[in-house]
Amino acid sequence: MRSYRTLFRTLEFTPFLLSFAAFAAAQTIGGLALGTLVFRATGSPLLSAVSMFGPQLAQLLGAAFLLSGADRLPPRAILSGLALAFAAGTAVLALPGLPVAAVFAVLLAQGLVASLGGGVRSGLLNEILTKDGYVLGRSVFNMLWGLMQVAGFATGGALLTLLAPRTCLLLAAALYVMSALATRLGLTARPPRSSGRPSVSATWRINGLLWSSHPRRLTYLGLWIPNGLVVGCESLYISYDPGAAGTLFACAALGMFVGDVAVGRLVPPALRPRLAVPLRLLLAAPYLFFVLRPGVTLAAVAVAVASVGFGASLVLQERLMSLTPDDLAGQALGLHFVGMSTLQGVGAALAGTAAQLTSPAAAMTVLAVGSVTVTLTLAALGRHEAQRRGSVSVRG
Repeated sequence: MRSYRTLFRTLEFTPFLLSFAAFAAAQTIGGLALGTLVFRATGSPLLSAVSMFGPQLAQLLGAAFLLSGADRLPPRAILSGLALAFAAGTAVLALPGLPVAAVFAVLLAQGLVASLGGGVRSGLLNEILTKDGYVLGRSVFNMLWGLMQVAGFATGGALLTLLAPRTCLLLAAALYVMSALATRLGLTARPPRSSGRPSVSATWRINGLLWSSHPRRLTYLGLWIPNGLVVGCESLYISYDPGAAGTLFACAALGMFVGDVAVGRLVPPALRPRLAVPLRLLLAAPYLFFVLRPGVTLAAVAVAVASVGFGASLVLQERLMSLTPDDLAGQALGLHFVGMSTLQGVGAALAGTAAQLTSPAAAMTVLAVGSVTVTLTLAALGRHEAQRRGSVSVRG
């Protein structure tokens, strides 16, 4: 499957995409509104960053206890319920006078229920599309996420000049309800992909199996750590320049869109594996420029160029699927998304702490150095593993 026309002729792909579009728009508008609300209330870069990305830390608990449900529960019901849970939580966040501690309690609960979402959604995409269409379909999925971020952050930034952050949160809650309706009405009720009941023991057993493979471990770490550190840089846009945060988020999303189009549609399949390291380096390198504290225009160009590097995720997800049995695809992808979200939350916390002690620009630079270092280290470990396997093969 190499054309968008064939992709969109696939039954259920369009309603699946539309339901995610509403969910993504709600996340971007709601996240920007909440981050702005917390920053205005506290003046803290750390609390503002954690309010936007910290809930992803809670997904680590979900990965430990709930993730087996990604393959063992009916996907349509889970996705509909997840959207409604987010709608309810976002409506609570819009309540006047809600203490900051209560805000983070709601975000913790949202993070826990969100831990199932990535695995269920990606596993369902794997069912809707044929194997040769996964990368193209995933690239469209990521492109849509980029477009929704561009539109959501641009719209959210504009709305925040006209409306109170709490009103924007209520708008986000309505979008979550729309996502739930699109999922319920547009998708077929499918049985779970695997038999058995979801349980903590099954979650731990399959997570252990997935983690036991050295090539899979390196792939997971490549998906998680460089990405998480760069998202930590993104979490500081509000404290770096509160008036231009929406512009910076939108430019970052535009860059991600370009990267996904290039990797998913333009790069030949044989060439994709070679791009994993260069794209991850591109993801971090432009943030080194923030040591100079650039103005809005140059900063927007830098974040747009950097975000092209998010296309590395497509390459590494394809590698992960090639290393994973089909009946574990949902939990494998779920583990990826939970790990990625967790590391993004860690990155936001690290960035906020560093910015609190130094400045947002200095914190971005430090995290970018860390991302480049991790990418080069993982590349060296991957080469060593390939050489070791080649040596064993020759001896055999």
